[in-house]
Amino acid sequence: MLSARPYRERFRRAFGVRCGQRLVLLNSTWSSQSLLGDGGGDGGGEWPGDDVLPSLLPRLASELPADEYRVAAVLHPNIWHGHGPGQIRAWLDRARRSGLTLIDPLKNWRQALVAADLVIGDHGSVTYYAAALGTPVLLGAAPLDSLDPDAPIADFIRTAPRLNARSPLRGQVDALIESHVPQPGPMRFTSSVPGEAAVRLRHTFYELMGAPEPSGPALLEPLPLPAPEPAPRTAPLWVLTRFLAGPEVAVTRYADPAREPAGSGDDHLAVHEDTRDPGQLDLADVVFRDGSPDDQRFGPPGGWAAEVLDRHQHCALAAYVTGPSSCLVRTRDGALLRLTAGAEADADPTVYASAVHAWLAAGRARAALFADGLTVRTGGTAHRVVVTAEADDTMAAGGTRQGGRTTPADRSTAHASGADIPRAGRRSPRTGS
Repeated sequence: MLSARPYRERFRRAFGVRCGQRLVLLNSTWSSQSLLGDGGGDGGGEWPGDDVLPSLLPRLASELPADEYRVAAVLHPNIWHGHGPGQIRAWLDRARRSGLTLIDPLKNWRQALVAADLVIGDHGSVTYYAAALGTPVLLGAAPLDSLDPDAPIADFIRTAPRLNARSPLRGQVDALIESHVPQPGPMRFTSSVPGEAAVRLRHTFYELMGAPEPSGPALLEPLPLPAPEPAPRTAPLWVLTRFLAGPEVAVTRYADPAREPAGSGDDHLAVHEDTRDPGQLDLADVVFRDGSPDDQRFGPPGGWAAEVLDRHQHCALAAYVTGPSSCLVRTRDGALLRLTAGAEADADPTVYASAVHAWLAAGRARAALFADGLTVRTGGTAHRVVVTAEADDTMAAGGTRQGGRTTPADRSTAHASGADIPRAGRRSPRTGS
């Protein structure tokens, strides 16, 4: 893990962490007092009487903006073995639909620790390794009665900061990351000679076997980069938008929030077409999906978007994500637009689609987007987006237009000045009111 740290950004990209995002890693050992158990709550600001992780996950989704944080979990292999993969995935299904990534507990837990900005853990060894790497740690479960009081990890559990269930989570996460000073104990007790383990351990092993040690250097296999595993967020997204100076829109999204998030600005609902609750599609202002532009199951992206708008009459904009930095959107008045991230932009393209929806819903001219582009801000990160008109791709064989939908060129030039714009959505994603 120490030798992999220079490549930290590569591991972060493999786990889907984008520019400006913080990776919050949940870690649970196998015990009834672990983060996945009841935490051994003692009433001191923890989660007494609750299963910690199931109580924690909905709050993380409600309180951490989806485009500013990534949440992943490493569960001890014995948890997977004891309960079975199907049961684990069933328990965490809602969290996974809100963007939680489950990390392979055998192959990729070390890579996840290298990539993490903060670990919420318990008394397990992986949490201790995180502290040894200098990563900020919040203890969501901290049972001391199962530890040898003289063990180094017991001292760490006594002194490490604890997650307070009664306080907002985002404030605790951000405050610890920004003020963190690594404790020297975990590093010192994990290895007294960092970087020398391979040399010293090989020498000891061959000495114990009474065999001559190889003459070549003792080298470690580097940590392999995990294969990218997209975590599709199919839970409804509550989207808050605010206009800033110039062609700039601040976008804050929350995945399936338990209650209406606090924040100023207009709000709308964005829903993945594969949502578990199809009724949300009839409430959505923006409907989106991702896939190859050549996927014959959906047809051309513009045709798919036309079909979505025909099926869901309240929807104002349909977005088909064609790659990690671009999407094709169709508006209610038939305009087909390509949204492409600029050189430094690095956000989920559906954020760009929500920003364009907010722009048009506020009565602003589409022509200004073509001329100046759009800057989309997620948290403290600005993403420059290029907006271009796209040739319509809904022509069927024989020259007949699918669904009878007209192209922007077929319609009144009033569209270029922002006519027939959709209204801003103001409904709760839970009640539709």
